[in-house]
Parts: sequence; structure tokens; C-alpha cells
Amino acid sequence: MKRPDKHRYSVFISSVQKELAEERRGIKDFLTNDPLLRRFILKVFVFEDIPAGDRKPDDIYLGEVRQCDIYIAILGNEYGPKNEAGKSATELKFDEATKTYRERLVFVKGDDDSKRSPEMAALVRKAGKQVTRRRFSDTPGLIREVYSSLVESLEQRSAIGLTPFDGSICEGATLRDIDNKAVADFIETSEAAGRLKLKGSRAPKAVLQNFNLLRDGRPTNAAMLLFGKEPRRYFNNVQVHCFHFHGTVKQKPIASQQPYEGRLIEVIDEAVEFVLGKIDRRVGTRAESVQAPVTFEIPRPVILEAIVNAVAHRDYRNNGFVQVFVFSDRMEVWNPGELPPGLTPELLREPHGPLPRNPLIAEPLYRIKYVEKAGTGTTDMIADCRKAGLPGPDFEQRGPYFVVTVWRDWLTDEVLARFQLNERQLLTVSYVKKMGRISNSEYQKLTGASRPTASRDLDELSKRGILKKIGTTGKGTHYLLSKKRITKDFKES
Repeated sequence: MKRPDKHRYSVFISSVQKELAEERRGIKDFLTNDPLLRRFILKVFVFEDIPAGDRKPDDIYLGEVRQCDIYIAILGNEYGPKNEAGKSATELKFDEATKTYRERLVFVKGDDDSKRSPEMAALVRKAGKQVTRRRFSDTPGLIREVYSSLVESLEQRSAIGLTPFDGSICEGATLRDIDNKAVADFIETSEAAGRLKLKGSRAPKAVLQNFNLLRDGRPTNAAMLLFGKEPRRYFNNVQVHCFHFHGTVKQKPIASQQPYEGRLIEVIDEAVEFVLGKIDRRVGTRAESVQAPVTFEIPRPVILEAIVNAVAHRDYRNNGFVQVFVFSDRMEVWNPGELPPGLTPELLREPHGPLPRNPLIAEPLYRIKYVEKAGTGTTDMIADCRKAGLPGPDFEQRGPYFVVTVWRDWLTDEVLARFQLNERQLLTVSYVKKMGRISNSEYQKLTGASRPTASRDLDELSKRGILKKIGTTGKGTHYLLSKKRITKDFKES
């Protein structure tokens, strides 16, 4: 179907057919009659639109999901009939929307999850790890939530005439509020990084114009965040709050905490240094280099990538702060907002194209080698963690925050000594730290053990919480490093 213009979109509304029919009809009627939204909605598909014919309804559903621009899921208490694989049509459609990178908006009826069927409760949790779920109690409440979500979506798609945050004029700011030295330092750093060859004027105004950071001669929000004398004067949410806890949960007393505010590049550097000051490090010998090298428990590029992504790609229209937590077993970076439409936590683990939420902020950070344009940042994090013998990072949506978790190496030599492992098991732990996983057959090749011995050793490592078993039987069964610190054999320090 050919669209009359690029800013008209198709919407698919999904729910258990019998339980939420009223809500489904209510949304469709609203979308097709609202004076604002009907200008942008080309088509709304619901269950009742299935034409008579020989095709199976599931085939029609999935085909429509693949064709839609925006997928709306309404989740209640019932799960619905299951197919041979044990999945309902509702979950199949959600999975298809995820797999095909549709923008997904999820609305959950009621606050009492104990009333839901176990399968629906699991689907609600599953959705909540990927997108922000919004709750509602009745049809008018659902319509309000849908309206708010769709307006926000249309703004992000630049369908509604709203200038993106980073390109909007910073109200009240003038060129006198730009720190000229910060601009000069940026040019010097970018040239040293080999990502800038400035041929024209080096005057601050000319540099800002070159990076599209001025509108009508006035600084944009991006200009003030990157080079302003006092960004905090114009934005109350630019802080990065860093916390250090001795244990594995958020509880008092807090070992240390520090809010950082100011220009984004400075805030990023300060937050990275905060984390580096709380994790373990190893100092090598001068035999390795002129200066004794320092190796951090979590590679610095991984920490930098996690924090830069949160600062550069966050939703600055959201009043929340970026938060960085350092625990005894992990680091977490909390970013207010969601991933851009079409990007999922699963996709971050694969090569993907760049989708910067704030391109005018991301471009200068690229010039100083803080970000890349190839969309390889998260896959680089995974590779760097594996090289350091760490489990891969986790990416998930937790309510209104997108959270990146980077795991520390809790399996130190001291800890492993307390487990009193045999030589085969110690060799295996070292192997999995480097390779990321091991199977029974790989264990046999690595250690020379028989299959029964390999099974016994691996089961013991799994039961003691050192490795995590994936699968039960067959070729796909393998073992990963456990991400949870276990206190069965010893107590945490």
C-alpha cells in the first residue's frame, strides 16, 4: 500500500480476543476519530478486521504485525488458547513485533499481578524487560495512556512539528554563555584523535555553526550541554548520580555517593573515574612497558561506553537523572527513557546501525572518540568483557529506565581457592572466562576427562553457583559463568 506521505502510520492492536474486546474497540474508535491522531494514522488493525476466507487467523495476524509501524499490546489477566508449542496468539504477536523491530507500546490492565494467569504474568514480566509498560484501570484511562504514548512516538518520528530537543534553541542563552576554552579544548582533542581536520575559522561561533549547534545565531540545547559555562542553570536534569555499595543490593549505609554536574564531557569523565576508583585493579611490571601498566577489573572502554550511551542517548525531556551504581559484583547504569523505536535489548547484542536519540550531542562525542557511528558500541562491550574474563553485560528495560549491567569478576583466585576445585575445574573456569561458554564435549577435549567425569565436574560447578547450565540435554546444552555471587561456600567480605 502506497502512503500519501511519509508521516502516516499503520497501527496493530493486540489483546486476548474475548477478555479485552471493549478496550480494543475503544482504542480503534478513538484513533480513527481524534482530530490530531487521525492525521497521522493510516490504518488501525484489530481482530474484528479479519476478512472471511480460508487463511488461518494466525497467519493474518502475523502478516499484519510485520506490516505495521506501531504495535500496541493490551495485556490483562487471561493468556488465551495455546498452540502446539504452548504459546498464545498474543505472545506470538508480541514476539513477531520484537523480531521484526516494530515500535511496541504495552499497556497492562490493573495493578494486581497475582490475579493474572501464570502465563500472562510471565508475558507481562517479559515485556517489561524490553519496553516500558503503562498501567490502566478502565477504557478511558487506557485511551489517555495510548494518546500520550502515540503523541510522544510521533514527536520522536518528527511527524508532529516539534524540533528535537538537542536542536532546539536553549531559551535565555546567548553566545556569551558559551565557554570558549571548552570549545578550543574540544578542537584540540578531536584533532589529536584524528577525527577532525578543521580548515575554516576556529572562532567558537564558527565551530558551533560547523556542528549545527546554533539556530538563528543562538545556542541550541546541545551547544549548552556540551560547551555552556553553566549548563545546570538551564537544565535541572543533567546530573549523573554515582553510588557505591559494599554489598550486592541498594541499602544503607551507602559507602560513597557523588552527584556530578556540568558540561557533558566533564561529567562523563568524572563518572568514569568514580567507577574506576571503586573497582579492583592490577599493576603490572615495567617489563611489560616503560610505565607499569594498570589493568582494571572492568575494562575502562566498557565503563566509558555504558556511561556515554546513557548521557548521549537519554531522553532529556524526562526529568530523571542518569544513575551509576557500583556493587560488589556488578556495575549498573540507569538511563531515564527507552530505546529508540525499532531497537530492542536483544538487537544490542548483534551488529546494528546507529540510532542516536540526540545526534547533535553524539557527533562531537564521536569526534573525541567517545562514541562510534557504526553501532558497534554494545557489541564491543560484549567482546571487551569476554577478553577480560567477565560475563557479557545485560541490557534491559526496567520501568521508565533502560539499564545496562556490567558484571565484575567475583571468581578471583582467592575465591576459587575457597571452593577447593580440582585442576580440571580450575582450568575450565579460566577457559569459560576467555571463551564465554563450554559444553560437555569441549570439557572432555580441554581436560582429557571421560564423559561421565566431565558431567560430574560440570554439574558440581553448576550446583555450587560457579557456572550456569543452559539447556537440559542434547547438543545445545552448555555452561556460562554465573553472574550471581554465591554465599553457600563462603561469606561475602
